[in-house]
Amino acid sequence: MQKIITESEVEQVALDILSEIGYEAVFGPDIAPDGDFPERSSHSEVILMQRVRRAINMLNPDIPDEAKEQAIKLLLRSESPDPVVNNQRFHKLLIDGIDIEYRKHGRIVGDKIWLLDFDNPENNEFAAVNQFTVIEDNHNRRPDIVLFVNGLPLAVIELKNPADENATIRTAFNQFQTYRAEIPVLFSYNEILVISDGLEAKAGTITSNWERFLPWKTIDGIEKAPAAVPQIEVLLKGSFDKKIFLDLIRQFIVFEQEHMPY
Repeated sequence: MQKIITESEVEQVALDILSEIGYEAVFGPDIAPDGDFPERSSHSEVILMQRVRRAINMLNPDIPDEAKEQAIKLLLRSESPDPVVNNQRFHKLLIDGIDIEYRKHGRIVGDKIWLLDFDNPENNEFAAVNQFTVIEDNHNRRPDIVLFVNGLPLAVIELKNPADENATIRTAFNQFQTYRAEIPVLFSYNEILVISDGLEAKAGTITSNWERFLPWKTIDGIEKAPAAVPQIEVLLKGSFDKKIFLDLIRQFIVFEQEHMPY
């Protein structure tokens, strides 16, 4: 008798792969405001602030506390109703650091707060959170898996049931268009989107159209992965390896100049 694969099983496969490459697997309801180990003050809050503060303190040990708070306010500031504009601004903060000023030895000095350690991946905290509920303007949505680095929701994975002929990866792509319209706060911080039905798997960004969502071809970055290896395994191991993920964010996320607000 042929076994029918469910969407929850596809989700578990993805979580197992991510755990294998060093991500902490976290059940979203556990860290919800009403969960057993809350890390959010409300369902509209998409940043895990405890983790953000922990990372800022570790990566910027010589910066005074008031300057760190100044950086956090800048990080949380929304400057536009358009998530793409906010996303561009956040990406710049992520890559270039957050400019801050504080008084030192009687004078005002300029400095930077870093949110990620790009050069030493293990100095960052990677988490894969499934069933992460987001509520914004009375829209209640629950992406399948959100990948956090130092408390920042940098990737979202949407999965569909391969046994359901109506639930294709195109359906997953369409789901992202709904998310972007109804819970744009999540996409202010997004770097990569992934769609998969457990067999096919493709990656893109929040501005990618359907044609620009593409499969990942290699795990080690050298050899093309054998056809027998599931695309979801190739994509997750190949692009979300800690070092590769940080390199993708730092070197390969670009914005067309006409859309840049700077």
